[in-house]
Amino acid sequence: MPIKLPFRSLSANWLWIAGGLAVLVIGAVTFNRWWPAASHWASATIAARRSSNSSAHDSQGAASDPAGHDHGDHEHAHDAGNSLELSPQAMKNIGLTEEFLTPVRLETYFRSITVPAIVVERPGRTRIQVSTPMSGAITHVHAVRGEAVMPGMLLFEIRITAEELVGTQTSLLKTLGEIEVENKEIARLTEIAKSGAVAQKTLLERQYARDKLEVLMAAQKEALRLQGVSDRQIQDIVDHRRLLGELQIRVPTPDRHDHDELELTGGQLPASSGTDDGAPAALNDAVAEPKPIENTPLILQEVLVSKGERVAAGTTLAVLGDMSELYIEGRAFEQDANLLATAAAKGWRVTAVFDYAGPEIEEVADLELLYTASNVSIESRSLSFFVRLPNQLLRDIPSPNGLRFIEWQFRPGQRLQLRVPVEEWRDQIVLPVDAVASDGAETFVFQQNGNHFDQVPVHVAYRDQSRAVIKNDGSIFPGDVVALRGAHQLLMALKNKAGGGVDPHAGHSH
Repeated sequence: MPIKLPFRSLSANWLWIAGGLAVLVIGAVTFNRWWPAASHWASATIAARRSSNSSAHDSQGAASDPAGHDHGDHEHAHDAGNSLELSPQAMKNIGLTEEFLTPVRLETYFRSITVPAIVVERPGRTRIQVSTPMSGAITHVHAVRGEAVMPGMLLFEIRITAEELVGTQTSLLKTLGEIEVENKEIARLTEIAKSGAVAQKTLLERQYARDKLEVLMAAQKEALRLQGVSDRQIQDIVDHRRLLGELQIRVPTPDRHDHDELELTGGQLPASSGTDDGAPAALNDAVAEPKPIENTPLILQEVLVSKGERVAAGTTLAVLGDMSELYIEGRAFEQDANLLATAAAKGWRVTAVFDYAGPEIEEVADLELLYTASNVSIESRSLSFFVRLPNQLLRDIPSPNGLRFIEWQFRPGQRLQLRVPVEEWRDQIVLPVDAVASDGAETFVFQQNGNHFDQVPVHVAYRDQSRAVIKNDGSIFPGDVVALRGAHQLLMALKNKAGGGVDPHAGHSH
């Protein structure tokens, strides 16, 4: 038989259901009024319970710590297993100075290829040969091997014995005398011709003879120019009627080409000055020492003659070296030709890496790629390309006897490596390789957090010999300060900390 519930029980159930629905409707309508207060009350209650538990724990720990250490000032925001606290001495030991604690920033990274290279001379510019334009005997040598000399300084003095030069000068002086005689005769006949005592034909013949002598004198002057005598020096012969008997060879100027003076050695040489005491005039005037034309010193690499030696025209007297700028010859593979052409076309800069004794490595960045060789080496199958290398002085040493010796930073023959960019990546996090430490499959950097360094796992997208590209996936952000060196030491210290002896602080996290 069906069970019949009392009327009162059914009424009570409906009342409970209606009341519950009413409460839900009222709660939903007034949610914005009561929910913030309730949430705040719940959070405060939970925090109070945690605080009481922590205080009880600290009290118990202090009671059990016989040293009575106070840990209330220690931070508990970081994980002790992934964090290190370094003393100032430890930071100095691994080289973590302010220079290597800088914020991370986004930058453009160039993926590069590394090729061997060697420092070479600039063809036709680094080596400067000093020669004599005419034969003679060396009377003085004014410089020594290895000395630094400036453009315009006197190197050699030569007594001229060239028969052609002496004969041309003698012929010029003879022609000058004949022209003077003809001018005097023409002046005398001009006065007589006015009175009619001499025919005009005679005067014209003398004028024609003078014109022929002037043509001959012009030819003789041109012959002197071909023999290396300047216009001012020729004028000096004309004015003073003395032969040029001495030649002074001075340091040439590499980048000046003034053809008004004797240029067979490349330098600007002053005109000779004839004297009235009968002394022979010099081919290059030595009355006043000329001022150096340039400030770049040259090195006297070789002195090939000595005092008293007789030299023929064109003989090399010395070899100078201009080390102010050199070339780097890189040797790439034949299949890298297109990569080199792309780098040169886009104006990408090359970095030179010099390895010195010990751990010292020097990088010279922002070098210009000049050109690629037009042929491939048959023996090595390598393709040469050339990079401009500006040089700088390291030492300038004056000696007690007045000589000067210098030392350049780079020298021909030095071996190095070149990093040539072949691909451009923009907006990348780029760190030195010393900022990244690996442990198996994991790679870490160490982010500075107050006086601690926190171990942060990262993804290395690319790595070369000096830099690592970190994936911008949120592990570190631009503006974070990370240790740019010593990451491996920090990782080892962290491992030693994790595997060390019993902690006297009873497992506290700091």
